[in-house]
Amino acid sequence: MRMQLQAPMPLRRARTDVQRPHPVASRKIVALRLAGGAVALWGLLALLGVLVTHVLTTGSAHRADLRVDLWLAAHRTGLWNDVTLVGTSMAQTDTAIAVTLVVVLFLRWRLGRWYESGVLITVMAGELLIFFAVTETVHRPRPPVARLDVAPPTSSFPSGHTAAAVALYGGIAIMVLWIWGRRPVTRFAVAVLCCIPVFVGLSRLYRGMHYPSDVLAGALTGGLWLLVVMSTLLPRRNARRRAVRQR
Repeated sequence: MRMQLQAPMPLRRARTDVQRPHPVASRKIVALRLAGGAVALWGLLALLGVLVTHVLTTGSAHRADLRVDLWLAAHRTGLWNDVTLVGTSMAQTDTAIAVTLVVVLFLRWRLGRWYESGVLITVMAGELLIFFAVTETVHRPRPPVARLDVAPPTSSFPSGHTAAAVALYGGIAIMVLWIWGRRPVTRFAVAVLCCIPVFVGLSRLYRGMHYPSDVLAGALTGGLWLLVVMSTLLPRRNARRRAVRQR
């Protein structure tokens, strides 16, 4: 009697090869690293802000900082007024919240878990807290030029729009590469995402909302916090590959 061999059941394909979240035992260490990084970053930016507002208030550095705003204000055109309005709108609070919400829900749907979405939420929540902490410490008036937008009550130092743009769009770029790898389409998407913070920063300068040093400080805020979060919450590449091979 010939036995009929039953075909093996096909293995369920994983939605992604991303390593699972940190174990419970290391969550306290992760929390301490994030909190320590946020406090250290606030201290660094506060120190730079005190330097800008109390030491570099005169001299060639201050004149160069102001000269950029004066030149841009003197060369405004209707076209660039409209273009830079788009740039500054890409990092407005409501826009940043909307983009974050869409990406968070997309990652949850695509990956089938909340971990990667939580990483992005941590990036944006931490950046906002650090920004407000710095503006409560450093009080710098806006540049003495005609402004094209309504100035928020926060300090000119650092640029909150630039910090949010670096954290948000830079965080999305890192997640795209980390989840889907270095493919032509992902490389192109990352290149576009990395151009957005530059566009936002230049738009804020053009519209008379910040000094160049404010924009640089904003980029530093978003970039360093992004580095802290990603290096803490995303496993290293080698660990990720070992996890994939063990499946």
